[in-house]
Amino acid sequence: MHHTLKFYNLNRKGILRLYMFFASWTRIPLLGNLVRNIANAYGKTNHRAYLLTAAEADELIAAAGGIAQSPCTCRVVFQKCQHPRDNEILLAPSEHILQETMGKEAHQITPEKAREILKDSQRRGLVLSILKCRENFYAICSCCTCCCVPLRLSKRYGIGEVVVRHKNIVKEFKEYVAAEQTAHGH
Repeated sequence: MHHTLKFYNLNRKGILRLYMFFASWTRIPLLGNLVRNIANAYGKTNHRAYLLTAAEADELIAAAGGIAQSPCTCRVVFQKCQHPRDNEILLAPSEHILQETMGKEAHQITPEKAREILKDSQRRGLVLSILKCRENFYAICSCCTCCCVPLRLSKRYGIGEVVVRHKNIVKEFKEYVAAEQTAHGH
């Protein structure tokens, strides 16, 4: 069930570059609208960022069964700003699933450390979002407008379905965690 996350974690840099490459096609006459429509459909069903308030991010950290710190792939790949790169917070329903899916650059942290990272991100004016790949939630990102792929896809290329606001995101995340823990006997 978490094979998608394993694949994504092994190939994050290339996938983000590919997203941005195809997004540039939205500016090609005639082809652009088709690419935008396909990308929006893909964002709705496969890979999406949900904007968070600080309180929601805190609730997600409290509900997660496993938490890790990882480099922000968008900032590592695109290097357009000086914001911290080691501030992506991986979330998983359990420590077992976290260990199974997190990349080599990640390391487990406490909820308190995750909250410190979020507070620092807020002080810097970064945008908080939780990422979902197919049915799996996997990370709270502290997004900058210059490197963040979902924000750039939305603002620069009109692919708005990749980053949205969802008023029941905490409830959905908690249901996801409970279902995964039940399915894996945790």
